[in-house]
Amino acid sequence: MENKKIFIIDTNVVLFDPHAVFKFAEHDVVIPIVVVEEVDRFKRDMSENGRNARTFSRVIDELRAQGALSKGIPLKSGGKLIIDIGNTEKIPELPDLDLTKADNQMLALAKKLSRDRKEKEVIFVSKDINLRIKADACGVRAEDYEPSKFEVEDIYTGTSSINVKGELIDEFYAKRKLNISLVDRKLNPNQFVFIKDDSNSNHTAIGRFDLAQNEIVPVFKPSEGLWGVYPRNAEQAFAIDLLLNDEIKLVSLVGKAGTGKTLLAIAAGLSKTVDEGLYSRLLVSRPVMPMGHDIGYLPGTIEEKLNPYMQPIFDNIDFLFGVSTVSKSTRRGAGKGTQELMNQGLLNIEPLTYIRGRTIPNQFMIVDEAQNLTPHELKTIITRAGDGTKIVLTGDTMQIDHPYLDSMNNGLANVVECFKNEAIAGHVTMVKGERSKLSELATQLMQ
Repeated sequence: MENKKIFIIDTNVVLFDPHAVFKFAEHDVVIPIVVVEEVDRFKRDMSENGRNARTFSRVIDELRAQGALSKGIPLKSGGKLIIDIGNTEKIPELPDLDLTKADNQMLALAKKLSRDRKEKEVIFVSKDINLRIKADACGVRAEDYEPSKFEVEDIYTGTSSINVKGELIDEFYAKRKLNISLVDRKLNPNQFVFIKDDSNSNHTAIGRFDLAQNEIVPVFKPSEGLWGVYPRNAEQAFAIDLLLNDEIKLVSLVGKAGTGKTLLAIAAGLSKTVDEGLYSRLLVSRPVMPMGHDIGYLPGTIEEKLNPYMQPIFDNIDFLFGVSTVSKSTRRGAGKGTQELMNQGLLNIEPLTYIRGRTIPNQFMIVDEAQNLTPHELKTIITRAGDGTKIVLTGDTMQIDHPYLDSMNNGLANVVECFKNEAIAGHVTMVKGERSKLSELATQLMQ
């Protein structure tokens, strides 16, 4: 095939996705021998990198059974996988490159293949932004590894706006439902709708598309609030509707700092666990940046080590205990805060590091800062859900601390896109900050 390319992949790519060799369609994939050597150093780690290193080694070993890796193993997609041993000799195009460094050996290989295989375009693929810059300076085309198939502006928001005749809005208020056939718009399950009168801008309604009924139904708003918290905007009302809906088992809330996503999630978890007793426990977790890194570097017990990471959770719970107007006589542990709930077994706060292999039944599980998790890590978490468990993911896809994740390839954005057509899931992108006027101004003015 005339348009076939050669992709040379960096170590961080296979540690990010151990099956990356199968993601380049009909093109050839070259793995420098230094990548195999670097992966070998990770294989004993108990982190996510270690698990991915072991998986990658098994994948390559299975391919090795089909022939000589140095000559190329045919892939089902039509390309070939090649392990290139390279060399440490200087090449004329890059005379000053220090070939004792693994990164430079990969760049030298890319430059050599570009010279020797002129019939195919050679592309170096790396998650390391500085190495991509260095490759470009050396005259080597470099790209990020982006397995996602969507652009950041195309990520599902969970909401839509429709214009209808005024009588349809009156019908919606009167019957508390509106058949989807009356609306000229295809909606995803549990998608929220701003319904606007096309002749009167003040005549509006909001609703949620219920796939089972094939109707747009009103958004549920608890009259007594949610542990003393009342929605301050439409998106917060949408979030509460999803959080309190027992039929929806996976909720994702995405928004900038101060939009209330974590506070509302915890308030709903307390309501469903402590007040209603629907779940046996509220389980709250955050990545120990990132998931898989040991917390043993900090002194003390596991609880003491977790305190710096989990303090935002403690703050939200203490705030809810302070503002709640629910009668103390009707709530177990009322007024006694986080520690009392933990003592009663109603609240558990733990790291994601040790979640692999567990089954988590009948719990309201919140994963905060989920944007710092890879798609594989979030898949691991979601597949832990047992019968009766509800999972809530919160995070800001524009504020990522993970070195190899961005607004498109992080696990949270991936979950939003993968589950947008599923009736068991719901999503809301929260826009307006409500923490304080100062917080909102800082978000808007300080880029």
